Amino acid sequence: MNPTVAPSILAADFANLQDAIEMINESDADYIHVDIMDGVFVPNISLGLPVVEAIHRHARKPLDVHLMITDPDKYLAIFQQAGASHLTVHYEACTHLHRSIQTIKDLGCKAGVALNPHTPVKLLEDIIREVDIVLLMSVNPGFGGQQFIENTFKKVNALSRLIVETGSHARIEIDGGVSMENAAKLFNAGANILVAGNFVFSSKNPAETIKKLKNIV
Repeated sequence: MNPTVAPSILAADFANLQDAIEMINESDADYIHVDIMDGVFVPNISLGLPVVEAIHRHARKPLDVHLMITDPDKYLAIFQQAGASHLTVHYEACTHLHRSIQTIKDLGCKAGVALNPHTPVKLLEDIIREVDIVLLMSVNPGFGGQQFIENTFKKVNALSRLIVETGSHARIEIDGGVSMENAAKLFNAGANILVAGNFVFSSKNPAETIKKLKNIV
């Protein structure tokens, strides 16, 4: 089975956002990854609801929405209404993570939990069977174009073991610094979903780059 590829729209040219969405629609990509940053949980501000709604109007691929925000529970229903198919919240931002995951599922979305680079996988032991996606940040969240953190491979291996040991059906998503240099190794270690931003949109042929990621094995 080939990896699932989710180009990050944050890296697209926002002056030509519809063109970027159409490129993804026509490509081998599986999802459109949408990063939401509030300038509080992470040191940057990205997309707001009107932009997510606009993306959804033109998208023919599911929206994989990653909430890098404080108190995400306030906004789960709003982003679902804006078009999210998947909603991922951060372990570090949720006081009552189980409740957050259940709320996402009740909204009809796939439920994900994200871990920052410093957060150990073992903290998910009591929730892993409830989630659909575990997103491992392979850079420090907040900005695109950062260098991939090599310790991510160790975390993927640990997470893969935890999923097997607990009988979870969670899929492993990697976000940050994904490229042809590390994609195959990540996939072979157990990652299922590869988020790629600058690597896709700064390439000469983004659709071809997506195709290559899809066919790394």
